[in-house]
Parts: sequence; structure tokens; C-alpha cells
Amino acid sequence: MRLKVLKTKASSRLQRKRRIRAKISGISTKPRVSIFRSNRYLSAQAIDDTEATTLVASNTKFIGAKANREGAVALAKDFAQKLKSADICEITFDRNGYVYHGVIKAFADELRANEIKF
Repeated sequence: MRLKVLKTKASSRLQRKRRIRAKISGISTKPRVSIFRSNRYLSAQAIDDTEATTLVASNTKFIGAKANREGAVALAKDFAQKLKSADICEITFDRNGYVYHGVIKAFADELRANEIKF
């Protein structure tokens, strides 16, 4: 892609991210789950914004999955187990400025399938 298109794409995602983050926040009983995707890996973390701490984190690099839909499903299963072991069953989902389709949607659907409420 051309450099101008890449800059526009990145700046649009950051604008969406700021707009979303202005409206949502996480607490220890209902943390904010933020997902990040790169070309190689996916990562998710549950964040308590009142104390600025990460409660639970998971990454496809450590579970041996790729950054595709199947990897997102595997990441969500691992992440849901970690959330349940930390006695967290309700979250606030932060899609981090990404469009809600593909990998992000597969991750969210699998969290719901593992009885994590949004």
C-alpha cells in the first residue's frame, strides 16, 4: 500500500480507539478486556483501570497459535480459563479501535461461548 493510505488507516484506528476508550473503563470486578492484533500474534489482557493493573493476560505466541480466526478461538479459550481461575465472569470488551469482524468477532464469540458475560 502507499504510505499515505497506511498513515490514514493507522490514524483512523487511533481515532476510533480514543473515542471508544473515552466511553468505557474497567474495575476489578468487571475489568476491561483489550485485544491487540498484529500480523503475527494476537494478545488479550484484562485491565483494572482504577489501579492501572493487568489482572490476566494471554498471547498466541505462548499458546502456539497463529493470528487468524482459529488462533483467536484458541486464545479466547485460554483467556476464558484464566479469567475463570481469577474469579472473573463479567467483562467490558474493548475492541481497541479494530472493526468488529473477523478475528475480533471470533474472539468475542468464543468468550461468550465460554460463559464470560459482556
